[in-house]
Amino acid sequence: MDVKTIGSNGQVSLGKQHAGRRVLVEEQEPGVWLVRTVQVIPENEMWLHSQQAKDDLRKALEWASRNEPDTSNTQDLIEHISRS
Repeated sequence: MDVKTIGSNGQVSLGKQHAGRRVLVEEQEPGVWLVRTVQVIPENEMWLHSQQAKDDLRKALEWASRNEPDTSNTQDLIEHISRS
């Protein structure tokens, strides 16, 4: 446990080992703060973390593991993908 002093600019140093990390600071009650590290997900990528996307990806990976592509004729493969 360390006692820290809040500087005149309102900052508290948590140590260089934490430099650059993103944190969520919650004031639970006056004078009580909870600081937690977080990862931020851009809104336009949030759908990737939905259960539906996870299920679709799992099914696609299972299918791909059972179906080796026929690379003997790449033009046919490109045309097949284009029609899908």
